[in-house]
Amino acid sequence: MSLLSAYLPAGYNVQRPITLIAGQGRYPILVAENVRAAGTPVRLVGFDEETAPELIDLFPETDRRIIKVGQLGKMLKALSEFDSGYALMAGQITPKRLFKGLHPDIKAAQILFSLKRRNAETIFGAIAKEIEALGITLLDARSFLDDQLASLGSMTGRSFPISEEYLSHGIHIARESARLDIGQGCVVRKGTVLAIEAFEGTDEMLRRAGSFKTDESLFVKTVKAQQDYRFDVPCFGLRTLETMKEAGLKCAALETGKVILIDKTTVIKQARSWGISLLGFE
Repeated sequence: MSLLSAYLPAGYNVQRPITLIAGQGRYPILVAENVRAAGTPVRLVGFDEETAPELIDLFPETDRRIIKVGQLGKMLKALSEFDSGYALMAGQITPKRLFKGLHPDIKAAQILFSLKRRNAETIFGAIAKEIEALGITLLDARSFLDDQLASLGSMTGRSFPISEEYLSHGIHIARESARLDIGQGCVVRKGTVLAIEAFEGTDEMLRRAGSFKTDESLFVKTVKAQQDYRFDVPCFGLRTLETMKEAGLKCAALETGKVILIDKTTVIKQARSWGISLLGFE
């Protein structure tokens, strides 16, 4: 185990560059900042119309490549040119791009054609194989973010208002949904399932659940039992919290050590001010 992060592999070499493969939002920005603070050289592969401009601006042109979603060949070429020892995927790509706005090059088309099932696990798993075929280790996406993970018990300092019975039900539904590759979250109320997260993502699920205008609803976020933590790690940030507030949802249960709280201290402080309870469960 590395002293820098519990999620780095044995033999991790701090001198070898990490290439950050960055999607949307604050998550990849946090990773870039923490990797640099650890003294490791970092490069960037970003995506046109996805990666935040403020993240792109953190890198000189020699240390970044901006490509279109689907240009796998260009991404692999960049990893080789950067002489990366490691790569790390962080940040979501707009889900609808898998249907509209995808620009697959020959390499990506070959992979897509070879897959019988096309979902996040199979697609990212195939990409991971291509990256590691270059001799590059794809890191656990929680690396360098140990202090940003959901912690056990109440994170907002108040007793959790959902009973153990209904909490257990919500966790069971979320885990079954994850096992079936439907999604990583759900909203339940006293044994009733209000919404299951699917391809549309967390925010849209929360809005659907909020349309019932009922109290005592619980949002649960988890991972599948055999989660590959190199990609598709669930996140909870200010945007999610804002969506909960707009939807009238007051409780969230997040799996300890598995869900990343983006800017954790800020999220917890804001949750307290809005009267939203956050709980970490095992």
